[in-house]
Amino acid sequence: MTFPPTEPEALDADDADEVFGLRVVTLEAGGRVDKALAAALPEFSRARLQALIAEGRVSRDGAPLTDGSAKAVAGDYRVEIPPPTAALPQPENIPLVVLFEDEHLIVIDKPPGIAMHPAPGSESGTLVNALLHHCGDSLSGIGGVARPGIVHRIDKETSGVVVVAKTDAAHQGLSALFAAHDIDRMYVALTRGAPSPITGTIEGAIGRSTNDRKKMAMVKTGGRHAITHYTVTKTFGPVEKPLAGKVACRLETGRTHQIRVHLASKGSPCLGDPVYGSGSPAQPVKDAIAAVGLKRQALHAAVLGFVHPITGEAVRFESPLPEDMARLEALLGKL
Repeated sequence: MTFPPTEPEALDADDADEVFGLRVVTLEAGGRVDKALAAALPEFSRARLQALIAEGRVSRDGAPLTDGSAKAVAGDYRVEIPPPTAALPQPENIPLVVLFEDEHLIVIDKPPGIAMHPAPGSESGTLVNALLHHCGDSLSGIGGVARPGIVHRIDKETSGVVVVAKTDAAHQGLSALFAAHDIDRMYVALTRGAPSPITGTIEGAIGRSTNDRKKMAMVKTGGRHAITHYTVTKTFGPVEKPLAGKVACRLETGRTHQIRVHLASKGSPCLGDPVYGSGSPAQPVKDAIAAVGLKRQALHAAVLGFVHPITGEAVRFESPLPEDMARLEALLGKL
């Protein structure tokens, strides 16, 4: 039996900046949980509910859900609705480093500190705002008004190569390539210590942390399958016990925070990572980080290669390490 949704609940002042309203429904067991919630909450699309689950905003009896495709378990489901963002992002004259552009797509070398698209807390100053100014009305509309042209994402504080669709045909073609894992994506990370062995594959499902909804974690049940292939290309400090490493990571899948979570699971998180960098690096490494002024995770999307979805041409784009990571690598090389 499904009960009608409750009215939005009043919020404490501490929650007012994160949650706009709440819906609470009681579901019986059976069927996919996203479908059951969509039936109980007709004002929300199934895609919208899937997005809320991915953001950790849906819980059952107090436990956050991690997988919308999981079977519904009987219980009380709480759905948090974040405050609405502006319907239409505004063009902003933000400089862009354009690696390639034609009438179908554009490839950008994104600096750290710029979010991909508007979201609560980053309503302006995003890559979408910059692209709207640069491209005018020629961005694909498939991503919706808040995310026009966005096919894939990298974290706000991660730098490097991203591709954005300018037409719906290019968007559909690029999305198919990403879904089929037919994209060459290589990231460079500077890590605390170095993962062992020096080359390997990290495989493990990633889902929303049950302890902190803003974090992702490797989970035993639920979550989404994730595979990262890595190679330690350089170590810094004693050979037998490196103080830091330079690691090339190739993504077979693309999950939220995948590389950051996977490297942390090997005991070698990205240097400077404020979320997954538990544990302190050795003092010489801390000194190097301080000297450079690194304020973010040392992670850079260095290579993006794919078959152009319209022309069929194989294209590959590379980005050198940004200044902060290059300077840090140089200082680490002196250890």
